[in-house]
Amino acid sequence: METAVSSSSPPGPEPDRGAEADASSPPANNAAERGEGEKEEEEEEEAECGFCLFMKGGGCKEEFIAWEKCVNEAEKSGEDMVEKCFQVTSLLRKCMDAHADYYEPILKAEQEIAESVAAEIKDPPQLEPEEVKEKCKSSVFKLLE
Repeated sequence: METAVSSSSPPGPEPDRGAEADASSPPANNAAERGEGEKEEEEEEEAECGFCLFMKGGGCKEEFIAWEKCVNEAEKSGEDMVEKCFQVTSLLRKCMDAHADYYEPILKAEQEIAESVAAEIKDPPQLEPEEVKEKCKSSVFKLLE
């Protein structure tokens, strides 16, 4: 059986086109690395919670990032988040109040939590100090969900 081979170039070794390709495009591994970097950024953005995206979308992005960093550090080190992050929390709150038009849903939810806590203070359940501390922390983290 015969096999027909059609070729527009003369028989013999193929010319080296690698040098031309390298000059016109970046090396494949760098392009792959850039692609991986972009994928990591996209995955990080996708993994970020809706609350965080909302908070970073307003005028208090930097204050929120500082608060988030402080909370994460406190969780990792086992420190008391309320004590450790009091200053950055105050700065975030002041900023949110200054941008109340954007942060109104969060401020409203926070107000509802405060009212609920105030109602419990009027008729407090019999809780141990650690239970009170845990309840306050869980209220803060409800906002993060």
